[in-house]
Amino acid sequence: MLESKLNAESLDILNENIIKLKELFPEIVTEDKIDFDKFKQIFGDYIEESNERYNFTWHGKSKAIQLAQSPSTGTLIPCKEESKNWDTTKNLYIEGDNLEVLKLIQKSYYGKIKMIYIDPPYNTGKDFVYSDNYKDNLENYLQITGQVAPRNSGERERERALVLN
Repeated sequence: MLESKLNAESLDILNENIIKLKELFPEIVTEDKIDFDKFKQIFGDYIEESNERYNFTWHGKSKAIQLAQSPSTGTLIPCKEESKNWDTTKNLYIEGDNLEVLKLIQKSYYGKIKMIYIDPPYNTGKDFVYSDNYKDNLENYLQITGQVAPRNSGERERERALVLN
């Protein structure tokens, strides 16, 4: 009797893309590695090497891209109590780390999902990790952006005194 083993890993996106790249462009492969000098020769004008370009970046972006490409070995566990009409609905409620859940459902639910709503859990309960209050007065904004010269604190105190009197 053959024993069936379930592969609980999510897709290994990086490895799959490398396989595709090697199949499409075998001439860039040297000793089973991608030779980027050959890659640049082939793609020539299509490679952007300038640092002066529009992009959306933040501290930790490179690490985030690497994490998104790495396979996940988690398991999704259904929560019937939290779900509505578990036996009849075509909707699925999943709670967990957004990136890990997305990687896990990629294989099993590929082509079956019409929409995903992600609600980031920032500032839930009493754990206020991310600032979500960006209120500032117009005077400070104008000073920060260089539209008006900063005033010294003595002028502000005299102004407050006038307003209060």
